[in-house]
Amino acid sequence: MGHATAQDGVKLYYEETGTGVPILFIHEFAGDYRAWEPQLAHFGRRRRCIVYSARGYPHSDIPDDAASYSQELARDDALAVLDHLGIEQAHVVGLSMGGFATLHFGMAYPARALSLSVCGCGYGAEPDTREEFRALSLEVARNFETQGAAAFAEEYGSGPGRENFMRKDPRGWRAFVTRLAEHSDQGSALTQRGVQAGRPGLWDLEEAIRAIPVPTMIVSGDDDQRCLVPGLFLKQRIDRARLFIMPNTGHVLNLEDPALFNAVLEEFLADVEAGRA
Repeated sequence: MGHATAQDGVKLYYEETGTGVPILFIHEFAGDYRAWEPQLAHFGRRRRCIVYSARGYPHSDIPDDAASYSQELARDDALAVLDHLGIEQAHVVGLSMGGFATLHFGMAYPARALSLSVCGCGYGAEPDTREEFRALSLEVARNFETQGAAAFAEEYGSGPGRENFMRKDPRGWRAFVTRLAEHSDQGSALTQRGVQAGRPGLWDLEEAIRAIPVPTMIVSGDDDQRCLVPGLFLKQRIDRARLFIMPNTGHVLNLEDPALFNAVLEEFLADVEAGRA
């Protein structure tokens, strides 16, 4: 465990386990470095696994300037962690907000990625959902500021795409909400405004997405309605892409059905490392 330093001086908390080919995991908005524990337990047996908290999240710095939060900074923070650890190339795996960061990493720094796993990515990315998503993100930011994470966590954690998790694994869902309640009110609000509300839609990035040369896996849950069309959009535009739809699954893929998620990711990474992806 330790801290990597981003380009603008922000300290990013990270942990790692295992040895071998590196995997960098990037968490979603409602997660933090702890959200990937089922994957660390599985992949850490044979690979070097790295998790970190985004800026504004537990144990990382929480800048109070709104300009310190953006999609570009989220992308570059992933690079900063790899640079700090002296890792030239890694498999990059991200969920939701982390899935967008993974995709942007692949567009900007393809030489640093062995593969991309873009999971639960696409909410608010379609042209006709941009304004609705922006308004929702700003409302969520206000709720974190006015109610605080401790009070708002359960409402946010039971929102669209997370009902399956709550129903299938009540204990796991409760632990997920408990972690969310520990997040910074300010960090959460600024992340919603700068990263979530401010990010470009996928359709606006079509040319750059088509140019991604890295083996890419897109994973969506069949009950995560806002990510299904964007997932297909990515599959159809990235040459070396595969798409997997997890059945009876919502947004929190890696925690909701960790056994299936790990098996699908394991097969993809093995194909990449064997030159078959």
